[in-house]
Amino acid sequence: MREPKEIRVRAVHPHAWLWEPLETDATFVLRAMFGTKAVYLDGKLMFCFATKKEPWSGILVATDRQHHASLIAEISVLAPHPVLPKWLYLSDSSDSFEQKAEHLVRLARRRDVRLGVVPPQKKRRRA
Repeated sequence: MREPKEIRVRAVHPHAWLWEPLETDATFVLRAMFGTKAVYLDGKLMFCFATKKEPWSGILVATDRQHHASLIAEISVLAPHPVLPKWLYLSDSSDSFEQKAEHLVRLARRRDVRLGVVPPQKKRRRA
């Protein structure tokens, strides 16, 4: 008699509930990136959802530096990421993480021009 196959259960990402409202968008793409889950809309990188130790536990908001001040004025708990200061960061240890994260997702759904960066083209290798 054969032993039953071992079934692997994949853990649900703790921040999956945040990108789920974006999944119905025809341009939505979810990719793994440096240990995070990266969300793209319209070909732009919008967010990286991280679950490691600080400062890699929360949401990295892909944006240009010119938009930092207005986004921080609107969502005061955002700050430049300590390692990647070109992007803003919302730590999941913030008391208002859920509320502020949902606000960011709503901005992305509305295609707020302050959110998102066009990823650089990948260089082709010579044959």
